[in-house]
Amino acid sequence: MAEMIPDYKWTDFLKVAKTGRLRELKCGEVTFNGEYLFTFVNGMLEPSGYLRKQSEYGSQTANAVGGLAIEEILGVADAVV
Repeated sequence: MAEMIPDYKWTDFLKVAKTGRLRELKCGEVTFNGEYLFTFVNGMLEPSGYLRKQSEYGSQTANAVGGLAIEEILGVADAVV
């Protein structure tokens, strides 16, 4: 669980998403069954783009270590990127 930002349960995060109000939600960690899934960073809260760019750098580092492309998981043969 995060120490300095809110912790959101996956089901509650989905409820907010379904209402279309994610733009209002504070940044926070999203967990499922007590396990960390991802950190939600709301770029709408910080219009300069700094948070988004920093998130991109961190994500690039994480992707270099592992993970699968969405096409690999879904089994899409001729995915358009």
